[in-house]
Amino acid sequence: MTTKGSLPDSCDELRLDNQLCFALHSTSLLMTKVYKPLLQALGLTYPQYLAMMVLWEHDGLTVGEISTHLLTDPGSLTPLLKRLEAEGLLSRTRSREDERVVIVELTAQGRALRDKAREIPHCILAASGQTVEQLQKLQADLLALRGHLQHSL
Repeated sequence: MTTKGSLPDSCDELRLDNQLCFALHSTSLLMTKVYKPLLQALGLTYPQYLAMMVLWEHDGLTVGEISTHLLTDPGSLTPLLKRLEAEGLLSRTRSREDERVVIVELTAQGRALRDKAREIPHCILAASGQTVEQLQKLQADLLALRGHLQHSL
């Protein structure tokens, strides 16, 4: 017998296949593997691709703003941004108002890479075996879950 919000009595709550966290984790690992060859063709890792997507959408952000978009720590983002700068995809400059603030801007090469990346979402859609509508619903559900988890912290 179950009550609303509880697990079924017959459910072994410690079985790996019954864990939402494992379903999310293993799916994330496989998603990253699907992205890998697509991103290698662009010379990017998956975390670098995420940072570039933020900048393609909002160029001229601070490191802190990028880390907020990516839900990551600014300190872990800095080495990644330095590598992208070394590749000529972006520039990092200190703010004139506050020397502690670093502003990140795309270079012409970084902006041009966006055009090369346009096919990636189509490749991911094809690999998913899902319709656009199915993936939009899944994304909405995951964003709601993420919001609840953030709120619980």
